[in-house]
Amino acid sequence: MNHPVIDQIERTGYPVGVPEPDHYGLDGLGNEVFSGDEIYVLNDEFFLKETLMQESREVLETLSAEEKKA
Repeated sequence: MNHPVIDQIERTGYPVGVPEPDHYGLDGLGNEVFSGDEIYVLNDEFFLKETLMQESREVLETLSAEEKKA
């Protein structure tokens, strides 16, 4: 028999009392983005900042991508 908190984590992936993060969507490269994550927005596409290499960030900035929170 497991502890109830363990059962909750196995069922939902989160312990009791910790709200699940709001899912914002998948970025242009297939990365999961949650509300509050930093993203670059270019035209109708967005990219999760933390997964991009510095060179990719510089290219997006050169193309006038807007940096914002999801």
